[in-house]
Amino acid sequence: MRAWQLIGKVIAVSTKPQLRQDRDAKLTELHEQLVSSVEALVTGDEWKKALEFAARFRTRSFNNTLLIWTQHAAAYEHGLVPGALPTYVAGFKQWQTLGRRVVAGQKGYLILAPLTARFATSSPTDAGSWRRLDRNERPRAGEVVRQRMIGVRAAYVWDVSQTDGSLIPERPAPALLTGEAPRGLWAGLAAIVHNAGFALSTAPDAAALGGANGLTDFERRTVSVRADMDAAAQVKTLAHELAHIHLHAPDAGTVSHRGIGEVEAESVALMIGAAHGMDTSDYTIPYVSSWASSVEGKTASEVALETGERVRRAAVVILDQLQTDQIGAGDPPEFDRSQPTQNLTTGATAPAALPIERLVARSL
Repeated sequence: MRAWQLIGKVIAVSTKPQLRQDRDAKLTELHEQLVSSVEALVTGDEWKKALEFAARFRTRSFNNTLLIWTQHAAAYEHGLVPGALPTYVAGFKQWQTLGRRVVAGQKGYLILAPLTARFATSSPTDAGSWRRLDRNERPRAGEVVRQRMIGVRAAYVWDVSQTDGSLIPERPAPALLTGEAPRGLWAGLAAIVHNAGFALSTAPDAAALGGANGLTDFERRTVSVRADMDAAAQVKTLAHELAHIHLHAPDAGTVSHRGIGEVEAESVALMIGAAHGMDTSDYTIPYVSSWASSVEGKTASEVALETGERVRRAAVVILDQLQTDQIGAGDPPEFDRSQPTQNLTTGATAPAALPIERLVARSL
């Protein structure tokens, strides 16, 4: 389901008409800001920058990453924050649990967060048997209760530079020389390839691979990478081929356009490299406009959003399996996601805000 369709499903916590109108107006405004930011991605360079940024905040949805990026850039342009890029972001109460507080006058960055409700059933395998529980309603004897997302709500987060208080420890960042591969990354990626049931080998040059840097053969269950490249290029190529394995199996039916598949695989490789501090200046990503505009029935902006989220999810799945030194994911150390972000439906008392979420609990 698309983000703007989810907006239409937002459930009001309050039944007061004015509160509901204010909420709907804010969500419409946020959607317009998101679409505007996505329209700027239809060039290869901007796509690359967006993915590099998303790698720094990869636990959040691609949509929310774009909104944080756009709003922080605006705050920086107006001299409200000291750095061009945010480092750690968290909600108002989440910062409080870390011994920090939002500085008076600092505007929060508005994102979309899941809105959930409790559902109960005595027959969990019967999809049609689940019923929604009222706020204080208890389940019947023998019923199973689960939380389900029923819509989205607007919530605020702040960058660490907009807060003060207890010191935040800095995570060590990987440092690489040009052409050098991150320590352990090749071995880690190779292990994932092996666990997926593919045999990995190297080829002497591009000619041996039909002119390609790497090649995944789903029928033979093999992955080949050129051996005549520097270590960084080889590990980036292996990440590219692993992305094909994760996203593009022939029987999965996930990609109907060759260009989209190649951009997705290279984008995953870019994010994996960026998460390890690799210099991505030489990464080549085809212009998004060259393939996004060719997908029937969808605008370029819709394709960019959907592809960005698929790429982020695939990269996170791979990164979570690696035992390598990686840059942080945008959450402060000792971050507790069980603490709620400030929202717009409960009479918020925290400082006000500047901009959505495809929206699973992890994306907060």
